[in-house]
Amino acid sequence: MENSHRFFSNRECKYFPCHSKPDVNEFNCLFCYCPLYFLHDKCEGHYKYSGKECVKNCEGCYLPHIPEYYYTIVSKLREGINDKAR
Repeated sequence: MENSHRFFSNRECKYFPCHSKPDVNEFNCLFCYCPLYFLHDKCEGHYKYSGKECVKNCEGCYLPHIPEYYYTIVSKLREGINDKAR
């Protein structure tokens, strides 16, 4: 996929790919750190809590790295902002 406003691939990153995904040509690095991490009620990913401090572990989730998921993330961020404004 071509780099654009909703897709960026950083193959030179020492962690690339940070999650196992079948096609590395479609691995989106734009949301390297998931913007939904702290929006638990908006997150659709596969995560679990681990450790004594119950840290959110997103190792099993690669939704932010799917190019088609870009618009879902942006929409959920807007929802989160609107929820805070109320």
